[in-house]
Amino acid sequence: MKALVLTTPHIYLIVIAIIGGTLARIATLREDYRQYPSFPNGYLNQAVFGFVASTLGAVAIPALMANNFTAVTFLTLALTQFQNVRKLELNSLQLLEETEYTKRGNAYIDGIAKTFEARNYISLLVAIAIGICMEVLEHKSILLRILVSIIAGLAVFFGLTRFSRGKRIGDIAEVRQGEILIKNGELYVDTIFVSNRIGIERGQEMILNEGMAVVVYPKSQHYRIALDNFGQRQAILFEITRSLGVKRYHYTRKNYEDGRIVFFVVPILHDIETMIQVVRHTPVLESIKKTHLFLRKWEEEHVRH
Repeated sequence: MKALVLTTPHIYLIVIAIIGGTLARIATLREDYRQYPSFPNGYLNQAVFGFVASTLGAVAIPALMANNFTAVTFLTLALTQFQNVRKLELNSLQLLEETEYTKRGNAYIDGIAKTFEARNYISLLVAIAIGICMEVLEHKSILLRILVSIIAGLAVFFGLTRFSRGKRIGDIAEVRQGEILIKNGELYVDTIFVSNRIGIERGQEMILNEGMAVVVYPKSQHYRIALDNFGQRQAILFEITRSLGVKRYHYTRKNYEDGRIVFFVVPILHDIETMIQVVRHTPVLESIKKTHLFLRKWEEEHVRH
């Protein structure tokens, strides 16, 4: 078997591909309303995973060019390791469930774990794309090779991130502030019954003075399939309580007639605009996504008749 001898062009290839793949993983570690990961150790772990993934993609191209197909089989091992990363993330988040204000729910946890696994694949594929360009242009100037490989890496990165980006609640529903009302010892938001367990007069005063509520209006009836899902509503409530904290109450209720969904909380931080944005940015869970083409056609026919 032909031994792999690293030449100067191969060293350039490997270094540029590793840097590009690692930066691709770091670029996806943006902290948003979901606030995960939100600590230096979490960022470091995921950045190292990205470095490993990009290294595997970078060395694969020189190995193939040297006909060292045995060396490329470690990519299979890499895929197994990425799946283990997903399992570790899954277990870690499940262990934290009892310590949160409200639970994320298994559906949300599964989606987060799959997302972190997929982002390692993005690093791997970006590194491979850069390596291929560097190898194809082996006899060109180093500056041209680097420039073309960077363009190719960016194209793959933006293409994959666009493809893998799921919908958010703001894409399928309107989110508006709700009006809080207590009537006969019962809590209502925009005429929707929420709870009759709101305590005595002191608790009711806290609700009226410090409570916040938003109402989610589905943009179309077929979007109710996702919004009515308990796992989806649990994920939204988790993001609200995670971002604003909980002083006492937190509820979610749905209106069975028109599909409106209420989220109510007495938070530590009183900021209704942040609450609305948090709901809008909560991802639609992968486990409940549906192809809405036929549902939309049915709805159009139903309205027409």
